[in-house]
Amino acid sequence: MPYDRVVVGIDPGKKGALVRLTDSTQEAIVMPLKGAKDIDGFAIAQFLKQHRPDMVVVEKVAARPGQGVTSMFTFGTGYGVVQGVLDSLAIPYRLITPQMWKKAILAGTTRDKEAAIGYVANRYPDLELTPPRCRVPHDGIADAACMAEFARQLL
Repeated sequence: MPYDRVVVGIDPGKKGALVRLTDSTQEAIVMPLKGAKDIDGFAIAQFLKQHRPDMVVVEKVAARPGQGVTSMFTFGTGYGVVQGVLDSLAIPYRLITPQMWKKAILAGTTRDKEAAIGYVANRYPDLELTPPRCRVPHDGIADAACMAEFARQLL
């Protein structure tokens, strides 16, 4: 039986997601939170331990002009939680800028949220882009799926 490689893409924001891809299956979860604003590192660890990915791609993000100090501190804490979980589980990962994965995956498109949603809907029609109790596709899931596809290309 051939080896089915497992890759995961992580959009590390509170409104982000984790997406697991193999040659035959896909799974997405919105970023697990404790309360309203803290990323749940334990839930992320459970997801990763269950699937034991060969490679994870995490979006490398930075502060943008106009963002508040408190929101950036909260975001940075969550970003660190994701990296800490990956390090503690000894899972190989790469930090990839949005420009890098969008250039590779969304070439020939507008490279915006709608382009990512369209790409994922066409490439992975069985991947649920609209979480329960939502009416529109979740762009964090789409971005994480694109990053997982980028991880596949890295392998």
